[in-house]
Amino acid sequence: MIPINDFLVLSSILFSLGIYGVLARRSAVLILMSVELMLQAVSINFIAFAVYLSPQAFTGLIFAVFVITIAAAEVGLALAIILRLYRNKATANVDEADMMKW
Repeated sequence: MIPINDFLVLSSILFSLGIYGVLARRSAVLILMSVELMLQAVSINFIAFAVYLSPQAFTGLIFAVFVITIAAAEVGLALAIILRLYRNKATANVDEADMMKW
């Protein structure tokens, strides 16, 4: 069985890459992908702790399914916003999205 430390290291590396992507990128699509990477790191943590702490209980797995469901809904909504931004401004750069209409 793989030790839990390996999963925690993997999860922390993925989360750190996601944070870097959110802070360093200017494209809305790349920022969205970085947020999804952070959510998947959280899912790895949930599943790792669920398997190692109580293999009979499914609470960590259920939380991971909820995280994946929320991530799917977030992608749908965020892509719609990004498409609307691209149609209005002809760019997906988040620096250009500072002037929103009410």
